[in-house]
Amino acid sequence: MAAAPYHSFAEFYPYYLTQHGHRTCRRAHFIGTTAAIACLAEAVLGRNGWWLLAALVCGYGGAWIGHFFYEKNRPASFGNPWWSFRGDWLMYWQMVTGKLSW
Repeated sequence: MAAAPYHSFAEFYPYYLTQHGHRTCRRAHFIGTTAAIACLAEAVLGRNGWWLLAALVCGYGGAWIGHFFYEKNRPASFGNPWWSFRGDWLMYWQMVTGKLSW
């Protein structure tokens, strides 16, 4: 499905959530984002830039596994990379705070 022409993140985010209806997809996102945070911390604390690459692999790897194997849809990052990145962090925060089940 082609990305609709969203004019704001507030418009995009409800669509983003529809692409994450499968609980296992959201869990894969959560695990990948958590691993990415750990990699970012290691990059800073260990002063090793290779952990930045690991953070990308973990973050996007978890998300794409969730979409390709569980949700069976195309990741929103392919059509709206910036808003999808923001959406992933908002969805993560909503899962951490209990506003969205994971």
